[in-house]
Amino acid sequence: MAEPAAAAAASYPATRKRLTEQRKSRLTAYLFISPFFVLFGIFGLYPILFTIYLSFYKWDALGPMRYVGFKNYELITSDPTFWISFSNTLIMGIMGTVPQIIVALLVAVMLNSALNKYKNIFRILFFMPNITSIVAVALVFSTMFGNNGMVNWLLNSLGLDSVPFNSGWWGVKIAISTMVMWRWMGYNAIIFLSGLQSIPTDIYEAARIDGASRSQQMLYITLPLLRPFILFVTLVSTIGALQLFTEPYVFLGQSGSGSTRQEGVTMVTYLYDEAFKNGFFGTAAATAVLLLIATIMFSLLNMLLSSRMGGERGGSKA
Repeated sequence: MAEPAAAAAASYPATRKRLTEQRKSRLTAYLFISPFFVLFGIFGLYPILFTIYLSFYKWDALGPMRYVGFKNYELITSDPTFWISFSNTLIMGIMGTVPQIIVALLVAVMLNSALNKYKNIFRILFFMPNITSIVAVALVFSTMFGNNGMVNWLLNSLGLDSVPFNSGWWGVKIAISTMVMWRWMGYNAIIFLSGLQSIPTDIYEAARIDGASRSQQMLYITLPLLRPFILFVTLVSTIGALQLFTEPYVFLGQSGSGSTRQEGVTMVTYLYDEAFKNGFFGTAAATAVLLLIATIMFSLLNMLLSSRMGGERGGSKA
C-alpha cells in the first residue's frame, strides 16, 4: 500500500513543475504580444471611448466639462451644414471610389496578360502616387484645376466652356474625386494584380479549350475568384472615402476661401472646423461618433451585398 502512495508523491512535484513550465511559456507569449495591446489601448481604444464620453459634454478644451446629454447630437443634426457635409461625403465617395475600382481592375487585368513581363516596373509606377505626399498632390491638382489651369485650357481647346472647378458645386466634387481616384487607383490595381497572379493558369487554359471567349473568362472565372480581393478593396475604399479630409481641405484652401465652403465640405472637415476653429469639442466628438456609426453601417452593407452576390453566383454554379 505504501508503494503507490510513494509513487504518487514522487510524481506530484514533476506534474507541478510541468504546469509551471506551461504557465511560464504562456506568460512569455503574452509578454511578447502585450506591446500591441498596450499601444492599441493607449492610441486606439482610449481615444474612441473618450470621444464617445466627450460627445455628451460641452467643452472648449480649456475650461471644465459640462454634461449636456444628447444636446450635441441635436445641435449637429439640426445644422444644415452637417447634412451637406454628409451628402458631399457620399457623393465624392461614390464618384471617387466606383470608377477607381473599375479602372484599377481593368489595369490589373491588362498588366497580368499583355505586359506580364514588365509587371514589376508597372507595379512601382502605379504605386508611386500612393507614396506621394497628399498635400503635394493636392497642390498640383489645385494648379491643374484652377480657373486658368491645364484642364480648363484643354476644355477650351476642344471648344468647350471653362468649368469652375474650385468654386462650382459639381466642379469642386469632380476635381476632388479625380484627385482621390488618381492617388488610390494604382494601389488597388496592385492588390488586384496580386489576386490575378494567384489564379491558376490551368483554369484559363481549360476554358479556352472549351471555347470560352475573353469576356466569358472575365465574367465566369476572373471575377468570382477575385471576389475576396474585390471585397477587401471595396471595404477599404469605402472607409477611406468616409474619412476624406486632406484633399478637400488643401484644395479649397488654395482658392483663398478657406476649407469650410459647402461645395466640398466633408464630415471630417466639418468635425475639424467644429473642434479647432469654433472650439466646440463636444459637437465635434458627436460628429465623430456619427461618422463611426456611418462607417460601420456602410462596411456591413458592403459585406452583405458581397456575400449575397457570392451566394447567388455559387448557387447558379451548383
